[in-house]
Amino acid sequence: MQPASIPAPSSNHDETPRKGARITLSGMADDRELLRTAAELTRDLQKPRAWIYWPDFLGSAAVGYGSLAGAILAHSPWVALAFGVLAILALYRATLFIHEITHLNHALLPGFRFMWNLVIGVPTMLPSFMYEGIHTQHHTRTKYGTAEDPEYLPLALMKPWSLPFFFLVAVFMPVGLILRFGVLGPLSMIIPPLRRVVMERLSGLQMNPSYRRRPPEGEFARQWFWEELGASLVAMTIIATAVTGLLPLHALLFYMAIIAGVALLNQARTLVAHRWENEGEPLTVTAQFLDSTNVPYGILPRLWAPVGLRFHALHHLLPSLPYHSLTEAHRRIAGAMGQDSTYAKANYPTLRGLLARLISSTMTRGMAG
Repeated sequence: MQPASIPAPSSNHDETPRKGARITLSGMADDRELLRTAAELTRDLQKPRAWIYWPDFLGSAAVGYGSLAGAILAHSPWVALAFGVLAILALYRATLFIHEITHLNHALLPGFRFMWNLVIGVPTMLPSFMYEGIHTQHHTRTKYGTAEDPEYLPLALMKPWSLPFFFLVAVFMPVGLILRFGVLGPLSMIIPPLRRVVMERLSGLQMNPSYRRRPPEGEFARQWFWEELGASLVAMTIIATAVTGLLPLHALLFYMAIIAGVALLNQARTLVAHRWENEGEPLTVTAQFLDSTNVPYGILPRLWAPVGLRFHALHHLLPSLPYHSLTEAHRRIAGAMGQDSTYAKANYPTLRGLLARLISSTMTRGMAG
């Protein structure tokens, strides 16, 4: 059943992912009508609503941690599995508010970033400084899809083995975070050359291996310090309690498995967030939009792409729009532009279809290259 507020997909939506036709992005002009219509129809949707953000985030975190405890304490493996799945979905949703934090006008939602870090970012060793200052470059018109974009690789044009490796990184993410914050981070404070490596290469949720992060400045440097200190204390506590036996091994394994599950789910979402077809040239806003995807139909996208990320193409069109406004914005823009418009070309029906298109692309173009 389709949500009543979103138009049902037409047949051309169903065909696009299966065909996998490559879009010529280089040199594409902006669709001025689309940009104007999107801006005009969403002017009243720009303000974040605290009464949505706070209960959604805190409720998701509470369900996630409660389910994690249930998985650890369960006596039946099936009960533990059920709690584990629920913990992954809930903590995944709570974690993805880091994306909102990077775009928020914090004066309109005071205290939200601090509380998110206190409840989710520091305990899971994913403080917001790992994303702030990184993600905004992905939205810069002159950097998107180029070598200076920390969040972009032309995955559709790469070798087939790149996709399994992408998931393998997520599996070992908990171990990597413990090493980053529990070992390398503290050591780098007394070894300057190591500190440079840690800050440039190990202090951002980035996928471009050639990207080097610059040292933080001003207020952001102070924020970075406290968040890194908190995450390091968590990591060192995990190491110490695991070595001394104070933390039961099965509890540690459950904790790491849940974080790995969250990372795997996010990797799957990331793989279909874009078409990944730009070869390094700066793109217009319209080209960036068409290299991105919306998966607005059905219930499942609300689980694997929560907090508005099922509207990823729309987000690239209107980055400052709060997540709770994206469904209504999509309804308005899709209705105004029609099913033969540029806007409709970024809408896809399923995660499965987009993954199949990406795999097919790597098998053909990647192998040919």
